[in-house]
Amino acid sequence: MKDRPWHAPGRHWPDRLDVLAGKDDLAGGTWLGMNDFGVVAGVLNRRGSLGPKEGYRSRGELPLEILDHADAAAAAEALAEINPNAYRPFNIVFADNRDAYWLRLAETHWGPHAEVKQIPPGISLITSSDRNDVSSARIRTYLPQFEKAEIPDPISGNWSAWQSLFASRMYDPDDGPEGAMMISTDSGFGTVSSSLIALPSPEYVDANPGTKPVYMFAAGAPVDAEYLPVVA
Repeated sequence: MKDRPWHAPGRHWPDRLDVLAGKDDLAGGTWLGMNDFGVVAGVLNRRGSLGPKEGYRSRGELPLEILDHADAAAAAEALAEINPNAYRPFNIVFADNRDAYWLRLAETHWGPHAEVKQIPPGISLITSSDRNDVSSARIRTYLPQFEKAEIPDPISGNWSAWQSLFASRMYDPDDGPEGAMMISTDSGFGTVSSSLIALPSPEYVDANPGTKPVYMFAAGAPVDAEYLPVVA
């Protein structure tokens, strides 16, 4: 929701000084961030579960818990036994420069169920449904666009193809404006920020010692705000 207060990525948690993340001022957690070990974690609501609800913990706590770990595999092991009754449904994507995972908590015929899945190499889109699930209007429209788009070159700073897609208001009229990549609606729901993150591979770091991840942030809708480096 556009009126939900937040702060741009920074070191907002005194007990987690190695975490660089945006801060949700309402519940105190984050939607997306990275730690100094190069682990990235971000959370999304699943369909029909927008916003907080009494009796459930904030989903924004979970990326911070993931960022307490030095690598994504350790985080995946730690979260494999998460209590599915403690949170509203969510998708969490987390990765380092070796492994990528998707933690899904969804309602099933047997009640809420959580599971961790590995994300394979290649293009993956995750919204409020499953990975590359074309029942999602955004994925149906934009997965083919990302698959044919020029791959970013973070070293030279060329993200132009992806930036154009992130700023796109294109959607199928049958789906409505929430099927666009950059969402703008009359209900108060919409895109309020955007991030670009790249993690250098172990091979690249070996050949180029000292190479750091790239973390760019636009503090507004991508058509209005410029992507700027997040200062550690």
